Amino acid sequence: MRLTIEEVRTETRALPLEEARRIARETSAVAEALQVTVSGAGREGRGEASPTARWGESLEGLSAQAETAVPALVAEPSRRALQRLMPAGAARNAVDAALWDLEAKQGRRSAEVIAGLAPTHPVTTAYTIPIKPPVEAAEVARRERGRPLIKVKLGDFPEDRARLKAIRQAAPDATLIVDANEGWSLDQLKAMAPVARDLGVRLIEQPLRAGADGALEGVDFGVPLCADESCHTRADIPALAGRYQFINIKLDKAGGLTEALAMVEAATALGLGLMVGSTHGTTLGMAPAFLVGQSCVFCDLDAPLFLAQREEEELAYDGSRLDWSRSRRWGLA
Repeated sequence: MRLTIEEVRTETRALPLEEARRIARETSAVAEALQVTVSGAGREGRGEASPTARWGESLEGLSAQAETAVPALVAEPSRRALQRLMPAGAARNAVDAALWDLEAKQGRRSAEVIAGLAPTHPVTTAYTIPIKPPVEAAEVARRERGRPLIKVKLGDFPEDRARLKAIRQAAPDATLIVDANEGWSLDQLKAMAPVARDLGVRLIEQPLRAGADGALEGVDFGVPLCADESCHTRADIPALAGRYQFINIKLDKAGGLTEALAMVEAATALGLGLMVGSTHGTTLGMAPAFLVGQSCVFCDLDAPLFLAQREEEELAYDGSRLDWSRSRRWGLA
């Protein structure tokens, strides 16, 4: 449908985390978010995205990108036009999400109906344990051992083996997936893969640095591998099919739900398994990703759980069960 857009507003937010969280390449204490509001014909649509330093993004840069695209977007108000007006990335994700919301409200059809995903069902989200010393990581795993799916951040190789074993001992019944965030060499992957297999790990995310993963071509490591940093948009997917068994779709990389749904189709056609992920954000940022999660084997949408002040405006967390909140506004007709 053709949208009516009269105004686009942006707001930047810095949301403190409950505690600093470390992955292989960085430590974060604050979740930064760009929130975009698109209004027209008496309706408003909202979207949210978070910058990733790995891709050279900043909160100020996202805001500038979104505001630069406003005149062209008002003149040609559609999600299809947005794909041409802005490059893939977090800024486009925030605007794209706002357009989905606005389309739902102006067209009086929910986002899941527009996407062909109605009715939706609850999903199980992973609970992520950041890089910590093995004893501390085990304490977190013991506290969260009732969760069905735990994601373990690795990539600090000298302690990765001990860390993973300690977590498995502390949470013997949980399904484990691990994420090295490009933190291993090929030799380190070869050393860790049998350990992960023997501990029942179901998935290893992005073991090698993006661009170095040609070494994975045709190799069976005993545990399925998932492309994250190597997979941004559907254009990346054909080259990944011989190297990985899964892809992690993140809307901040893809540039929004519109591209993410195209990635689902492209990956499925090549026999790749699907995961949906996130980095930082509130439930507003997770809401479009929840729709992608309807098609995924693994969901990693736990980012709002680690905010110092939790917000359950759009999605509700019942342990690891994730569903629409009763106060949901995003994507409703």
